Amino acid sequence: MVAPDALSPATAASVSGGALPLPAAGGQSGGAGATQPGSESVATYATATDIAELTHAGLGPLSACGSIAHLREFAGLLEEFSVEESDLLASAMLLVRAQPGQVLIAEGTMGDWMLLVLAGTIDVTKRRTVASEAGASASANPAVGSSSGAELPSNVSRLAVIRPGTLLGEMSMLDGEPRYATCTAIDQVEAGVLTRAGIARLIRLHPAVGAKLLVKITQLLAQRLRNTSNQMMRLVNAK
Repeated sequence: MVAPDALSPATAASVSGGALPLPAAGGQSGGAGATQPGSESVATYATATDIAELTHAGLGPLSACGSIAHLREFAGLLEEFSVEESDLLASAMLLVRAQPGQVLIAEGTMGDWMLLVLAGTIDVTKRRTVASEAGASASANPAVGSSSGAELPSNVSRLAVIRPGTLLGEMSMLDGEPRYATCTAIDQVEAGVLTRAGIARLIRLHPAVGAKLLVKITQLLAQRLRNTSNQMMRLVNAK
């Protein structure tokens, strides 16, 4: 695997498959003139559509995200990030809050953003179908539990209970497909939102950090696919 620091801005952009069109930038890239963490406005790292979707979902008011370096010990996304790199990543995030029972991500909807859970717990559920047993739960992640104690309708299955340090919604953000599952706050939740536009700008201003982020997301998705394949094999072998 190519080390993230070895990737140029053009190479980093190609990793995303062209799915992250670069927005107009107001800052300079690199050197002493580089944009400093926390100095950008909310609109800098999100499109008007992103902000409208988040606000419509009741996740406002949006604000700049503070330091996330404390999550490095247990967040898979950040395990190879330095404190400085974590702060640069946080500068590209929007902070959102949700109250108990509030839906952060709804199954079947579209969205160009993903969430990093900063505080609180989240119930991940999916409508039950004939072939919906499996899936894309975030197993093998120490931040994931198995039950919340809440009763679910008969046509809904619980995939996981998510705790701080877990990434949610990255598949839909990258491939543009509808959300796989519904994510509902069990208690008060804080999360960092990272949009496509935010990743694009991060790659432009801080290419090494942006490339490392894309590589890490790819690794987490590969791990999730491997876990799902193992679950399916166990189901097949049990028959």
